[in-house]
Amino acid sequence: MKTISDRLQDVRARVAAAATSARRTPDEVHLLAVSKTWPAAAVREAAAAGQRAFGENYVQEGVDKIEALRELGLEWHFIGPLQSNKTRLVASAFDWVHSIDRLKIAERLSAQRDVHLAPLNVCLQVNVSGEESKSGVAPGEVAALAQAVADLPRLRLRGLMCIPEPTGDVTLLRARFALLRELQAQLIAAGLSLDTLSMGMSHDIEPAVAEGATIVRVGTAIFGERARPANPN
Repeated sequence: MKTISDRLQDVRARVAAAATSARRTPDEVHLLAVSKTWPAAAVREAAAAGQRAFGENYVQEGVDKIEALRELGLEWHFIGPLQSNKTRLVASAFDWVHSIDRLKIAERLSAQRDVHLAPLNVCLQVNVSGEESKSGVAPGEVAALAQAVADLPRLRLRGLMCIPEPTGDVTLLRARFALLRELQAQLIAAGLSLDTLSMGMSHDIEPAVAEGATIVRVGTAIFGERARPANPN
């Protein structure tokens, strides 16, 4: 049976191969290990294998792990939907937030980020597939939200994130990821300094990297099937 270390090596090899195939260098793509529902011990094992950045979907679960593993000096990314009543915890504990889709959340994170901490790195989540059930700002509304978020203190707007609909259609996936890349290019042309495209998960690393992903968010391929039912806290 493969260990977390073994799976990490496999995923790193996939990322490197995808980058090379896309005529990119592997170090352009950063691996975010999605540790939601997995215990601190699993994160510790991944950290021992050299993984430094971890993603969490549930606020209290993530905060508990951050506290339990603080001595490791890991980088923590919040990647799930964020409710207004949980922004203070996220602003205090995390280094990144990938899932901003409305100005109210960004304003609360900005106001609640401790001035003694580095600015909170943030990405806007874009609903590239137009699914009514999915979080994310509509592509046509990205520019206005990006400008507003970029003006907030204590935040650093880094780029865009998306979660396309689950599909085995690689052509469709590439089109979704290409849309995010094009939106980022438009924002850069408008004067914003952005360096991040957070896109691609265990099943679609390759098309995401081909379309310019700089962060891929991988959980199952590293940790295995979910350890327990998700606890939305």
